[in-house]
Amino acid sequence: MGIENGSSSDVSYAAHKAMQDDTTPLLPIKAEEEDTINEFNGASFSGAVFNLSTTIVGAGIMALPASIKMLGLIPGILMIILVALLTEASIDMLVRCSHQGKITSYGWLMGETFGDWGRIALQASVVINNVGVLIVYMIIIGDVLSGTSTTGVHHSGIFEGWFGPHMWNSRPIVLLATTLVVFAPLVHFLVADSLSYTSALSVALAVVFVVITAGVAIVRLIEGSVEMPKLFPEIDGINSVWKLFTAVPVLVTAYICHYNVHSIDNELEDRTQIKPIVQTSLGLCSSVYIATSFFAYLLFGEATLSDVLANFDSDLRIPFSSVFNDIVRVSYVVHVMLVFPIVFFALRLNLDGLLFPTSRHISRDNRRFTIITISLIAVIYLAAIFIPSIWDAFQFTGATAAVLIGFIFPAMIILRKQEA
Repeated sequence: MGIENGSSSDVSYAAHKAMQDDTTPLLPIKAEEEDTINEFNGASFSGAVFNLSTTIVGAGIMALPASIKMLGLIPGILMIILVALLTEASIDMLVRCSHQGKITSYGWLMGETFGDWGRIALQASVVINNVGVLIVYMIIIGDVLSGTSTTGVHHSGIFEGWFGPHMWNSRPIVLLATTLVVFAPLVHFLVADSLSYTSALSVALAVVFVVITAGVAIVRLIEGSVEMPKLFPEIDGINSVWKLFTAVPVLVTAYICHYNVHSIDNELEDRTQIKPIVQTSLGLCSSVYIATSFFAYLLFGEATLSDVLANFDSDLRIPFSSVFNDIVRVSYVVHVMLVFPIVFFALRLNLDGLLFPTSRHISRDNRRFTIITISLIAVIYLAAIFIPSIWDAFQFTGATAAVLIGFIFPAMIILRKQEA
């Protein structure tokens, strides 16, 4: 999914436009699979909504409660809604400009608008953003299954809690097994709509997380054992004002899905559906974000951690607390596993576009596809072992690549089109 390979000149962009296949599959095609691909008649509305929602609802949801704690309940929820509206507007800009020129990828649009440097800037931003996001996914999987001690206090992982510490449930082994058993099969689907069922399951698991968190918070609220949440931020000097801005990258990152919109749009039989698909998906994700942020902050208050999953290793002060803790952590780690391939597709295509801009599409080159896939997985795997916290990754990608992809580049495109 994501940005198709760019070209090295305006002439090659024109040639690319002429040859572009709107339903080009994401992965290498074997001869015996050609008939299967030709039989693909377009993605369904629901499948497209689930795929886009899966792209949006990723690891960012785990950091949103901490952002609400920092901003205060009312400004925090208003910021979630505002960023959703800005995201819808920026995607609408991209789609309108693309449909006018019959352009089928974000990279192609940037290349045609600003030349090679525009394409390169976008593809580099997607690579930086997606590498950071996928490292965060891996870190979360490792933290949940194997445990973490990044805060100075050891938080036991699920396997450690069930079986005790062993070599087989150490972080490197668990992440390696996840890569081979879960990620490897999921990245071999031919078209994005093939992932619609796993995407639907992924969204359902995120909803399970929200429902359990909300249920526990409501029970504690009825019992009177939760504190009144902070409605507005506490400002006691210039430093506290600047600190509020650290929540912005997290909010921005939580909605970045622009690099997958064209791929989903290309697979639709009726491309006029893309606008209601985007609106439906953003509405669904915003509801999940608001519910998660509100109830998690209500439940944990000022003790809310930057990765709220880490809060679910403690006593929730309800019956069967440990069972609910495990359900929450397992459901969300499976959700992250199912989101990983969607984001990885875009990363692979954009890195290939940067390294081999004039080569044939990666879906037609099995050797290049395999080398890039293995190399990226290896880098993400090693980084997840040695990088201790998700917060630093969010701050870096959200303040740089994510804001470029989501807001600055779409605004630049629409301004250039208006000048022309």
